[in-house]
Amino acid sequence: MKAISYSRYGGPEVLEYGEVRDPKVGPDTVLVKVRAAAVNPVDWKCREGHLDSILDAVFPVVTGWDVSGVVVQPGASVTEFAVGDEVIGYVREDFLSRGTFAEYVAAPVRTLARKPRNLSFEEAAGLPLAGLAAFQALTKVMEVKAGETVLVHAAAGGVGSIAVQLAAHLGARVIGTASEYNHDYLRSLGAEPVTYGEGLAERVQELAPEGLDATLDTIGGQTMKTSADLLTPEGRQVSIADPEVVRYGGLYYFVRPDPHDLTRLSELADEGVVSVHVSQTFPLERAAEAQRLNQEGRTRGKIVVKLDRPEPAPDYESAL
Repeated sequence: MKAISYSRYGGPEVLEYGEVRDPKVGPDTVLVKVRAAAVNPVDWKCREGHLDSILDAVFPVVTGWDVSGVVVQPGASVTEFAVGDEVIGYVREDFLSRGTFAEYVAAPVRTLARKPRNLSFEEAAGLPLAGLAAFQALTKVMEVKAGETVLVHAAAGGVGSIAVQLAAHLGARVIGTASEYNHDYLRSLGAEPVTYGEGLAERVQELAPEGLDATLDTIGGQTMKTSADLLTPEGRQVSIADPEVVRYGGLYYFVRPDPHDLTRLSELADEGVVSVHVSQTFPLERAAEAQRLNQEGRTRGKIVVKLDRPEPAPDYESAL
């Protein structure tokens, strides 16, 4: 099958478009015909070797963790899905090898949920990782409640835009940082926008003079210290980008696959609570360009790799 893979760590130039081995369908996995795969910062961080200390790389590594597609073969132990089911997944395993930037991916059942009916395949591909990161950070780690004031950094980005919608749905007052270009977009999601950069602390204090109850950091670096200084004594800070947040009394959180959380996100999308903005799509063979653009860090919503005409599924023999 065709895929985007790399055989050594490095920049976008190490990504290759070409044939890789067909995925094997294990008992607890589902073979998914990929319709779309979203780009995330973790994709280029893995490609550059930044996660080598926690994830073994089995080269060649097919890049990508987010997917939307159609089930073409369930594994021998799988009862949750059948051929033809439309699914989404945050297909992260405990090693790097079989990613989602491919015509097919063998996805563990624990990484999948049914695709939201109200979202296109391209939009749905942008929901799993970003949505789970926002959902888990807000509801399970910080336990945001109605009436609280929450600051979301990079609120127009993939995680940030979903976090704004979820926090507003929880009944929180949401302040979001973004460039002025994205302020109207943030207002449409339910946030009060502030421009990031020099003077951010003063601008946030004008909006929330009594302090913040919670902050979600998606950037790292100086923003974490700024957030810590703006919190109330009982305030909580979580970063999904930088483990150094612990220096400022916060918590670092690495999103995990969870089919129940992903199902809930799919339901919220069908209820109109959560939407996914796709800023740009690329064909599979141009995935390196998509990752390069994502690495610049100025994207509204998600960048998505789209597979319009995947080849017929491999002829797998039954595992029974």
